[in-house]
Amino acid sequence: MSPEPFPLGGAVVVGGSQPSQTGGRSAGPCLPTESPENQPSWVGALIKCLPILYLVVFLWTVYPGGSYSLLLQGALVCSAVGDSCLVWPEAFLHGMAAFTVAHLLYLWAFGLTPLKPGLLLPVLLASIPYYGLLLWHLPPDMVLPLTAYSLLLAVMLWRGLARGGSTCWGALLFTLSDAVLAWNLFVHPLPHAHLVVMATYYAAQILIALSAFQSPRLKSN
Repeated sequence: MSPEPFPLGGAVVVGGSQPSQTGGRSAGPCLPTESPENQPSWVGALIKCLPILYLVVFLWTVYPGGSYSLLLQGALVCSAVGDSCLVWPEAFLHGMAAFTVAHLLYLWAFGLTPLKPGLLLPVLLASIPYYGLLLWHLPPDMVLPLTAYSLLLAVMLWRGLARGGSTCWGALLFTLSDAVLAWNLFVHPLPHAHLVVMATYYAAQILIALSAFQSPRLKSN
């Protein structure tokens, strides 16, 4: 899996290449040039989603009930849908919507207790300069949706840090995966970016799923 990926959730577009650049900015919403021998397919989408779907089955088998576990399962299903959509460039916004719902479910699961507002400041101090630089390289029609997604991702990171444990590390790795992915695609190619993106993405989902074993709400159920 060597094509250039789209900047959401570690999802990779099969059969893609770096978008064309016009005046330092992408000419369109990341529409790659596909080679006939490596076009997007349902088989490729399924293979990419299998690790995430396995986590859904794992949580459903170990903890079929419990609100926290169910919310994590819903977020993982949405992530798998997003991964599948982003295999096809024309479904980019659908994939973004799926990952947006996934993060909303993660936020619902993480909750607001403990609040720890002090953690929000370092998250903002790291996120604002990064996304401020990134915005200069986005195509105009992607600025608003990617800004909204980035804000949601920052809030998810804050709540993950506040929960601690594997949730904390999962939220950090998820954010790192998206940050590397977006920079590699829109700003400047990075060495071994694909490996870093996919490794951190899958590790993030695993760590967040494992937080079900640490959830007080799960134990109370």
